[in-house]
Amino acid sequence: MRKRLQKILPDANTIRNYRWLKPFAHLLQHPNLWHLHRRSVAGGVAIGLFCGLIPGPLQMLSAALFAVWLRVNLPVALFTTLYTNPFTILPLYALAYQLGCWVSGTPARAILRLPELHSHSWVGELWAWFEALGTPILIGLPLLACLLAMSGYALVRLAWRVRVVLRWRARQPRH
Repeated sequence: MRKRLQKILPDANTIRNYRWLKPFAHLLQHPNLWHLHRRSVAGGVAIGLFCGLIPGPLQMLSAALFAVWLRVNLPVALFTTLYTNPFTILPLYALAYQLGCWVSGTPARAILRLPELHSHSWVGELWAWFEALGTPILIGLPLLACLLAMSGYALVRLAWRVRVVLRWRARQPRH
């Protein structure tokens, strides 16, 4: 699996040579940003899962900044943010809302239906709907993001460890 990922992922030199990344090339030098080992990949998955719930187009930017800052696998962090898409974002936000209602003790309202969006004022209507979600979504989103990040980190570390142990056992001579 590691070799397949290495074939798919761009190498560090290719990324550093992009014209618009030249000013940041010195930040992209750390080997953990590019190597596929259990700590770096697990950290990249955790960051991607956390940043995937950030609203709007800031998901990949924040994942890249966190990956560089925490020195975890950058391509994995960016790729993992893609779990949120037009099909999954509403169920995830509904789950975050329900989680926020449960934690804050706020009764859940039937506010989870999207408003009618008109072409001339859709941004304002969407913002008013989001404000109506209030405290439960403000509590639920970070909480769900942390739970997803911790779960993803633990699952990657566990899966990596299980795979290594199975390979060790397969290499041992049969008696």
